[in-house]
Formats: sequence, structure tokens, C-alpha cells
Amino acid sequence: MANPVNSKALLHSKWTKVVVDHKEKHFEIVTVLFNDNQQIEKCVIQAVMTNKLYDIDWHDLKNDQVWIIGWN
Repeated sequence: MANPVNSKALLHSKWTKVVVDHKEKHFEIVTVLFNDNQQIEKCVIQAVMTNKLYDIDWHDLKNDQVWIIGWN
């Protein structure tokens, strides 16, 4: 089942990665930029453990094989 993702509520939302890479499991959305048509142009997610930032396609968060809503 796909994760329900509301583009307007993305900022500061918390996510858990199903497959852990480099000890990075928990993430938070730290930047969401919208264009003039209110469509997302940029989404940046930050790893809690390492503070590394990653540009992601926010649509990928809908994939429950990759992401879980919240910190689990």
C-alpha cells in the first residue's frame, strides 16, 4: 500500500528508511520549495544520525517498500 503524502504537510515530517544505508535510518524533511503553480520544485531530506542532506523526489516517499511514515 502506498504511503499517503500531502505535499502541503511535508515540511518537518519524519520518515524511516526501510533499508538502512550508512547508519542512516531516520530522516526529516527540512526544505520544500514550491513554484508559482504551487508544485514542489525541491525537497530536501536530512538524516538525523549524520545530518547529511539529500535532494529527493518527494513522490518516492509514497513507496512503502522504501519509506515508512514517522520514526519506527
